[in-house]
Amino acid sequence: MELQKALEIATEIVGLVKPFCKPGFIEIAGSIRRKRPEVHDIDIVLIPADPWNLSQVITAMKEKSGPAGAKIERFGYKGIDVDLYYATSSTWATLLLIRTGSKENNIRLASLAKSKGWYLKANGQGLFDDQGKRLAGDTEQSVYEALGEPYQEPEERG
Repeated sequence: MELQKALEIATEIVGLVKPFCKPGFIEIAGSIRRKRPEVHDIDIVLIPADPWNLSQVITAMKEKSGPAGAKIERFGYKGIDVDLYYATSSTWATLLLIRTGSKENNIRLASLAKSKGWYLKANGQGLFDDQGKRLAGDTEQSVYEALGEPYQEPEERG
């Protein structure tokens, strides 16, 4: 699907679920955030504030259901697959970083961490050293900085 059409649908979804999210903590991620010309699915990271009503809205908009869990909801909407990722205050920034991608950028960052004996948790928990101490993850920038890399805007991430 073309970027503009996917962005319109993603923006519509954000409008429907935003009232049930923590203010300021809902963001379109993935290839839309990276401004890729072709989009295969919609990724949205959010922190729920009213899980029950959020669930009601999501159930009403689903055209087809996919696997769901405590941290993700997958469904079809207006002809495109949608992945909603549920974050917490502590996982927000790293989950947004990981779910924005690209896959290649995530591999690069994880490889940089590994080369230092560290690990970047894909579940959003952050960047950790070999002793399990959290080094970064409160912001996307903090992960890049801890790895000694200049911050990349989403559209620069491939």
